[in-house]
Amino acid sequence: MRGGRLGRAVAIAAASVLVGALATGCGSAARGGGSDHRADGVGGADGKPSGRASRAVKITELLAPDGTTVRVGSPQAKTVVHVYEDLRCPVCDDFETRGGGEALRDLVRSGQVRAEYTLASFLDDKLGGQGSKKAANALRAALEAGRFAEYHDVLFAHQPEESVDGYTDAFLLEMASRVKGLRGPKFDAAVKDMKYRGFVTASEKAFESSGAPGTPTLKVDGKTVDGQLYNGIFDKNTLPMVIGALSGD
Repeated sequence: MRGGRLGRAVAIAAASVLVGALATGCGSAARGGGSDHRADGVGGADGKPSGRASRAVKITELLAPDGTTVRVGSPQAKTVVHVYEDLRCPVCDDFETRGGGEALRDLVRSGQVRAEYTLASFLDDKLGGQGSKKAANALRAALEAGRFAEYHDVLFAHQPEESVDGYTDAFLLEMASRVKGLRGPKFDAAVKDMKYRGFVTASEKAFESSGAPGTPTLKVDGKTVDGQLYNGIFDKNTLPMVIGALSGD
């Protein structure tokens, strides 16, 4: 039993009363058609994510065997939230900086959830430029340095306008300067030379074959967050309930 009938009902009820229009995201229509640290936390009384801190867990950043999925969180986390994002997507920025992104980061730090990321870059083709590709390449370089999560958050916190190809080499290096221990000859060269171009291309292909309708898309233990529940990812208070409704066997 999923142990989530009540959780699902609560999540659907919470999502259905959210005020405002459904966020459409950047996606199908828009396209034409790694270091270790420690954190605290435990689950709630029902075993679902609560975000409350009380025990230390080990968090890692690494590239999954598929070569495109970036895993952030405790290897022992029982719930996996897969996030599909394009760095130029303004709705992804809404999720990360004003929506449920904060709650997801808390759950990852608590050890209850592992976040996995697939970085799309289709907006470059739609809007022109190379910003999505350059940002994804830079994030792969940050993973190599063990600073993916920190750099990911900084890039979204300072996301340029979608229509402006703002993720230039200079901008990406300037943002990297805000992450302690990230800048250095190896990282800087990887950004300027697009060292991880193959990763960027493969990640876009992984996104296209994932079934994700657009960005941002979240999958909880392989189940896509859609319908009424989708609204819930844009509120830090309802995101844990959405995750709880879909997590488990």
